[in-house]
Amino acid sequence: MMPIEAFRRFYAEFIVKSAGSSDQRPIDAFAAVPREDFVGPGPWQVFVGSGYIPTISNDPRLLYQDVLIGLAPERKINNGQPSLHARCLAAAAPAAGEVVVHLGAGTGYYSAVLATLVGPSGSVIAVEREPDLAARAASSLRASPNVEVRSASATETVIPACDVIYVNAGATHPPAAWLDALRVGGRLVFPLTPNEGFGVMLLVTRRAASVYAASAFARAAFIPCIGARDDATSASLAQALERQSLKEVRSLRRDAVPDDSAWCVGSDWWLSTAEPRW
Repeated sequence: MMPIEAFRRFYAEFIVKSAGSSDQRPIDAFAAVPREDFVGPGPWQVFVGSGYIPTISNDPRLLYQDVLIGLAPERKINNGQPSLHARCLAAAAPAAGEVVVHLGAGTGYYSAVLATLVGPSGSVIAVEREPDLAARAASSLRASPNVEVRSASATETVIPACDVIYVNAGATHPPAAWLDALRVGGRLVFPLTPNEGFGVMLLVTRRAASVYAASAFARAAFIPCIGARDDATSASLAQALERQSLKEVRSLRRDAVPDDSAWCVGSDWWLSTAEPRW
């Protein structure tokens, strides 16, 4: 049988190129990180929408498919779909030497990929609310000296100035602390999701102190981010997703009265179809 490294390399190339990226760096990063080190012993539970089905054996080669693996199936917590994460990481574009904050890190698989992308001169802060998952992440990432694991809430932990914030739990709005932590040029990628149904992956780039570009690039559904949910904003977002095109989103505005370019309006922020305003 072919070595597992060959399966891992094919999987890496498949998910990254399926996401529309031709960058060799994420292919090498996914090929370097053993998924089996982060999902527990097999056989594994594979999410199929209506529930889970077990893999046919505990052969780790089975993990190198574009499938969601249950980390805590009873809580509906999964190791997310690799091709979606490949697309999100392409949007975030973490570079060597950068500081990345990973919110909703689970057991740390995508934190490990991020750590590989930023290299030894960069760093990753992996934040996970569920104590048992955070403990598993800390154990699995112990060989990654550029990763710090925190067992904390994504909306309560102190976020340092950083280049990338990558969020793996659905929020109805970007908390101010996330936006404030971005350095100029920094990128926030997070699932902007209503209370029901699919939301969208949003990329926010800080162009200047109070200037944020924004774009919506994929439909997505995630477990909720506790502390970043608001019913009124959810209703506004649901209407926007039903009536307007994702392609129209151009910028994120803060602390200003929405104008007729508003795509979705929150309590102290809004998305605009106009280009960033300097």
